[in-house]
Amino acid sequence: MEILRCEHLSKIYGTGDTSVKALDDICFSVEKGEFVSIVGPSGSGKSTLLHILGGVDKPSCGKVFIGDTDIHSLKEDKLAIFRRRQIGLVYQFYNLLPVLNVDENIILPHLLDGRAMDKERLDLVLEQMGLTDRRNNLPSQLSGGQQQRVSIGRALFNHPAIVLADEPTGNLDRKNGAEIISLLRESNRTQKQTLLLITHDESIALQADRMICIEDGRITRDERIRVLGGEA
Repeated sequence: MEILRCEHLSKIYGTGDTSVKALDDICFSVEKGEFVSIVGPSGSGKSTLLHILGGVDKPSCGKVFIGDTDIHSLKEDKLAIFRRRQIGLVYQFYNLLPVLNVDENIILPHLLDGRAMDKERLDLVLEQMGLTDRRNNLPSQLSGGQQQRVSIGRALFNHPAIVLADEPTGNLDRKNGAEIISLLRESNRTQKQTLLLITHDESIALQADRMICIEDGRITRDERIRVLGGEA
């Protein structure tokens, strides 16, 4: 079942002689439960693509469908609600609020959506992320790896249709990075969580079901690494 579809996405920054085409006619789709890695050199358009897929940036032309929803046709307030409910975002630099503890950072999008606290779900996410004994800590009291676990827990808390991760291990050492990828893969395998992950690390990219390569804003390769949900 298709969960994400991009149709002829392009993104141009600037005008005239100073314009830069960050994305150039990007088309692909992703199946529910698929783990897709997106790779390419710096400046290739990877992060721009992820921001457009997540509704954080708008394309110059083209469409993004998540389920049956053309996300960029939504008004800003409706898009913000859709993003909180259906899209989990994980960034390299965590984006945690320093005055909130672990519990509060994880449930913040849920509370902003006006929904009642789901304590059972929170306890489960904390257990999955290995943060049960850190739930009252502020971000400044956590290691980088633990902060990224909080970020992932926040992304997963609302059972999103899709999780988008932009270099989630880029600010971590190899050991913590491996643990973060293991957590994301576990969510993909056990909960059938659809995952798109940007990385410069080929060893991480090859753990996905499928790898999309981007250069100069265009897809240059799109290949399956393993059978969906299976092993290489």
